[in-house]
Amino acid sequence: MTTKTPERVARLAGATDFRRVVYSEEELQRRVGEMGAEISDHYPNDEPILVLGLLKGSFIFLADLVRTIQRPLQVDFLVASSYGTGMVSSGKVQLLYDPDTSIEGRHVVLVEDIVDSGNTLQRILPVLEERGPASLEVCALLHKRLVKLDPEPRWVGFNAPSEFLVGYGLDHAEDFRHLPFIGSL
Repeated sequence: MTTKTPERVARLAGATDFRRVVYSEEELQRRVGEMGAEISDHYPNDEPILVLGLLKGSFIFLADLVRTIQRPLQVDFLVASSYGTGMVSSGKVQLLYDPDTSIEGRHVVLVEDIVDSGNTLQRILPVLEERGPASLEVCALLHKRLVKLDPEPRWVGFNAPSEFLVGYGLDHAEDFRHLPFIGSL
């Protein structure tokens, strides 16, 4: 019987240039639980939260996160893209899907997989602010700290290295999202 190490799983998934595991499955689950508790503590008990996920990268993180938030909540999604098939942001953010859900007067948590160039957040946040939420906060699993944002995400899972990361929802040309850990190509 062959042991399935994260490195072997990544290679079996087609990541021939897989370099290393950056965040293990256990590290991710621990930190996501902590973030869910922090979000739960931030909002009043009687006010529901709208958790708005940026697809596609945030979907696994968002699914795990909402199960740890101990407040009434609803979930919806936005689809924005700035990468295409490359490993570097194109700098051009396209809003591909904009939900019909009203955010006016609601507490909104925008969930992002990774803050890299900051272009996606700089494009999306003003659009959401114009819609009159009671509050708008960003929760990012990873932040590369390459840019200073205004506002910075309130909740950040990990300060990420300046490497191309895949797994746990993050992809390269739509591959590797299914890996249960985050690794570097």
